[in-house]
Amino acid sequence: MTSKQPFVVLIGADTFPPDVNGAARFAERLAAGLARRDIEVHVVAPATSEVYGNFRENHDGTPIIVHRLKSHRFPGHKTLRYVNPLNLRRKTDRILRQVKPDVVHVQSHLNVGRQLSKGAKKRGITLIATNHIMPENLIKYTVGSPAWIEKPFAAFAWWDARNVLKLADAVTTPTKRAANLLESRTGLTGVYSISCGIDAAAYADAPPATNKPATLLFVGRLDHEKRIHVLLKAVSLLDPKFDVKVELVGDGSERQPLEAYAEELGIRERVNFLGPVNDTELMQALHRSSIFVMPSIAELQSIATMEAMASGRPVVAADAMALPHLVHSGDNGYLFKADDSKDFAVQLTKVLEADKKEFDRLVANSLHLIQAHDINKTLDIFEQLYRGEKPEGTTADNEDEYNSPIGSRALVRAMKDARVRLSDARDGVIERLDEVGEKVVERFEDIRFDVRSNTNKINRKIQRGMKRAIERMRREG
Repeated sequence: MTSKQPFVVLIGADTFPPDVNGAARFAERLAAGLARRDIEVHVVAPATSEVYGNFRENHDGTPIIVHRLKSHRFPGHKTLRYVNPLNLRRKTDRILRQVKPDVVHVQSHLNVGRQLSKGAKKRGITLIATNHIMPENLIKYTVGSPAWIEKPFAAFAWWDARNVLKLADAVTTPTKRAANLLESRTGLTGVYSISCGIDAAAYADAPPATNKPATLLFVGRLDHEKRIHVLLKAVSLLDPKFDVKVELVGDGSERQPLEAYAEELGIRERVNFLGPVNDTELMQALHRSSIFVMPSIAELQSIATMEAMASGRPVVAADAMALPHLVHSGDNGYLFKADDSKDFAVQLTKVLEADKKEFDRLVANSLHLIQAHDINKTLDIFEQLYRGEKPEGTTADNEDEYNSPIGSRALVRAMKDARVRLSDARDGVIERLDEVGEKVVERFEDIRFDVRSNTNKINRKIQRGMKRAIERMRREG
């Protein structure tokens, strides 16, 4: 984007680092990536402590202006925070007046995203909305009601999401599965599926993984929908000969119950609850790991899984929501039946028993698949949306070839190569025939010239002979 004045993007996020979750991670990388492209970026997000105001914070190695709003912790939840909606519109309108953004890009339809969306719409500012939320995930922590009310409340929550998201000039979500879910639950159409993206090169120095000995790694919130208890049960079912260790990065409302459950299963000494970590500690955990595990049933993409793939780790994950988009079972890991600890243990065993050649194949395929999630392509697409343009294509993970099995993809590539070779051979034959044809024509022309030349010579001889005969007859006559 080139202009005399800097292009200004205001990102609205109801969760932002130091929060540890996919939506926060994406908002951070989006903000930093845009800033490195000489775009002026502001972020509006909840404060994570009692201190709030405007700050210049360092995110993903880049300084970003973050407008931190006074926030409160959700009752009964260890990490989830919210901004009180009372007087929030006045605060977001003030920020809009001060920043004067060209584009507002909200990361949810919740309190911050809702008020920024309404303010942007009122002022005629281009509005982009990205959905990272399944309302069902929040109900457990916000409703506090019997299970029978969860379904109607979820329906209401999706209806409410529609009322906010429909204000946007463009709506996006990380995967086709997530886009299909959003359209089916809200009635919205034309939702763009754009990968959150990742800078795979940042993970290129990870040491080679090995499954002997094996350390399983999970990264994310320790909350109900992540199904960590399913993981712990699966580990307890594994053959003791594997001597598997488990590391859990993150915190949440279920940490203490999970610690108690690990004790009950007799595996507590093999499970390390690391809690919240910084970027350096996260990278160290990835480097120590052998296999990444994601038992969650509610992932609209899973940046943590993408980071593990970029680090060259096989993945065993639940066959739920968008995880099959990243984990191609049998290629870079295995999928297990969601909430089924026995099947989880079976799929883990396949990786734990793999010989070096097979394990390295899984590693190589993780590294191969992650290349389709290049964050630079993600940033290119969002810049097009910011300019009001229809994106030229989408991220490579939405192409048919990406979603086919690695083996099938190799076959497709081989067939393409064969078609190219056949085409080249056909062109060669045609070229050769053309050359032969040209030579035949040239030879025919030579022969025809020779015939004409010889015929003319014969005709001239006949004519001269006839003249001599006529002259002789005259002399003798």
